[in-house]
Amino acid sequence: MRRPAPLRPALGRTVPFLSALAATALLLTACGTEHDGAGRAGAGGSESPARTQVDDPGKDGVRVTSLTLPSPSPSPTRSYSVSADSLPKDSGIVAAYEVVNKGTETLTYTVIVTFTSADGGAMANQTVTVRDVGPGKTVRGTVRAGVLPLTTPRVTGAKVLEVTKVPSNEAPAAAGTCPASGIRVSADRGDAAMGLRVVGLHLDNCGTRDYSVDGYPVLELLDDDLQHVDGIKILDGGGGIAPGGVNDKPAGPVTLKPGESALATLVWRNTTQFGTAVNVPYVRVRAKAGAAPVIVTPNLDLGTTGKLGVTAWRAAED
Repeated sequence: MRRPAPLRPALGRTVPFLSALAATALLLTACGTEHDGAGRAGAGGSESPARTQVDDPGKDGVRVTSLTLPSPSPSPTRSYSVSADSLPKDSGIVAAYEVVNKGTETLTYTVIVTFTSADGGAMANQTVTVRDVGPGKTVRGTVRAGVLPLTTPRVTGAKVLEVTKVPSNEAPAAAGTCPASGIRVSADRGDAAMGLRVVGLHLDNCGTRDYSVDGYPVLELLDDDLQHVDGIKILDGGGGIAPGGVNDKPAGPVTLKPGESALATLVWRNTTQFGTAVNVPYVRVRAKAGAAPVIVTPNLDLGTTGKLGVTAWRAAED
């Protein structure tokens, strides 16, 4: 922004002097300049973020303990103006949580925290992974609500929406890390349409040697307590679930060089007829027989179908 020319003494020419002042004021306003005044956010100690205790019963040993809320944003006034550049990029809302492992083995938790408005409506969901919580241990941390639309009602609360937990030695590797095996197994968020469910399994060679698979991943279905689920038939391919299959390729050898990936697909329907619907939150996956197991969380809502399809591994570029 160009600065106005320095004012010079001009006793006999007051009109240009006043015009210069007016132009300067307009330029400052257009640039979104903020002046000290009663409407300024953070002016004075009373504008600091407020931390309140939260009465969250929690789930599976995880609960929100407190919520930090920023002061309400000031409305533009004569002494305060806002430009697009000055708008905050983060809501400043932070929930503190604690995780208590009451079990007998080290666990890795995946927690969804919901930030709510005064009427209980969900304004934002955020997911946090808490790794390697030992038996009897308590781990504390924070999660931010992040950027919220300007039209979002004011957040007044937070609670734990969902908790999943797996033994840490079978948890999917953290992003950017590579297990000792050199192979990283994970599941994506999946897709659902007209009762047909599809979740992708990803096999990444993050090691330094070639890695080969041939055929189908080895699966074991697990319940909420990570116990084996009986009565579900695992089919080779998706043809028994959806006519023509889903992402089906002929089973065959696939060799992954370092940095390459393979994909397989879980396919099922959530049709419910007679009998008790079956939900399977966890699946233990081995890339092949004898490989190190990894537990993923696709939340299979199998209805009463009694079956799950899985395609063969295929190179990711296919």
